[in-house]
Amino acid sequence: RTRQLFECFIWFKGMSERLGSIPFEQLSKEQQSAAQKIIEGPRGALYGPFVPLIRSPELMDKTQQLGEYLRYRSAIGTRLSELAILVTARCWNQQVEWAYHAPIAAERGISTEIIDAIGQRLRPTGMSEEEQLVHDLCLEIHQNQKVSDETYAAAVVKFGEKGVLDLVAITGYYTYLAMVMNVARTPTPPSAYAPMPE
Repeated sequence: RTRQLFECFIWFKGMSERLGSIPFEQLSKEQQSAAQKIIEGPRGALYGPFVPLIRSPELMDKTQQLGEYLRYRSAIGTRLSELAILVTARCWNQQVEWAYHAPIAAERGISTEIIDAIGQRLRPTGMSEEEQLVHDLCLEIHQNQKVSDETYAAAVVKFGEKGVLDLVAITGYYTYLAMVMNVARTPTPPSAYAPMPE
């Protein structure tokens, strides 16, 4: 269905951004080199978590290398990866991740009903078996810091051990980025999706 463009605001109400953008010419050579790798890669620009991470260019470079694999080439595919990212964004109240990835998830085939339910902290209905497994495994990790035998066994049957490990890594990676942006108070960009309710 059609959605108007929402101008999202920093969810840290009354708080200012801590680690904002630095003009390219003011970056060190090491920072410029790390930034250029991202600009020339599939992301095409330095945005989101990479704005604060530029302060530690080697960390940022290693981060973007891991993220490039997990986001674009993981064993579970981009559609299910985007679902895992949304569950993680909701668990960490991370509006930047939500603003970027809710529209991408919809483009990759995750239904708006599922996206809306996750945003409302509700269990989505109408999920496919693989969507349900991704949702449940990610939620168990975030809420329980472990995964039940039943969920693990079903996920291995569906995705294989490599797929399960990639899914766990996606959950961990986007948790790490959420932590970075929550500490940095990264402002939320405009998005086709409304911000998550608090």
